[in-house]
Amino acid sequence: MTIRVAKPSDAKGILDIYAPYIRETSFTFETEVPVEEAFANRISSYLENWPWLVCETEGVIAGYAYGSRYRERAGYQWCVECSVYIHDDHLRTGAGKALYAHLFDILKLQGYRNVYAVINLPNERSVRFHESCGFKWFATYENVGYKLGKWKTVGWWQLILNEYDHEPVPPVKFSELSSTVIDKIFQTNNR
Repeated sequence: MTIRVAKPSDAKGILDIYAPYIRETSFTFETEVPVEEAFANRISSYLENWPWLVCETEGVIAGYAYGSRYRERAGYQWCVECSVYIHDDHLRTGAGKALYAHLFDILKLQGYRNVYAVINLPNERSVRFHESCGFKWFATYENVGYKLGKWKTVGWWQLILNEYDHEPVPPVKFSELSSTVIDKIFQTNNR
């Protein structure tokens, strides 16, 4: 199992994992499967600011995780949302935890204080997974979205990455991090 930074050329392998979640579940509120080119552009765009990582097993993408904007206003800039998706064939292999370990090390290095996981409920497997990674529940939004003919409720979980200081500097964009530092995270965590 190898964790690395995603590339736009990974779009097809990532969509192979994500598309069934879009079509068959409400775990994502996205309703249309993006075309490969648009998804490749999404990966490129996210990589400007936040890490997007893939887990490869024997050359096949087994899962992926990424960070994304929490809210637009400047006062929220020290918070980030996270997502992780694992192919059914690779559930319970440690891929999710490995992806999150790398992701959180990078987000911490960037200077983020909080990372939030938004879980469509009920989803006991995801709740257990996130809580095993140190997340704590803090809110439930009742009937906040509509998909597959039903109103959906989501829960919010928080993980604190860094201390809350009184004069925080803005987070560093992912694209501005040293590749040497990123490589060191992968070398340390891929052992």
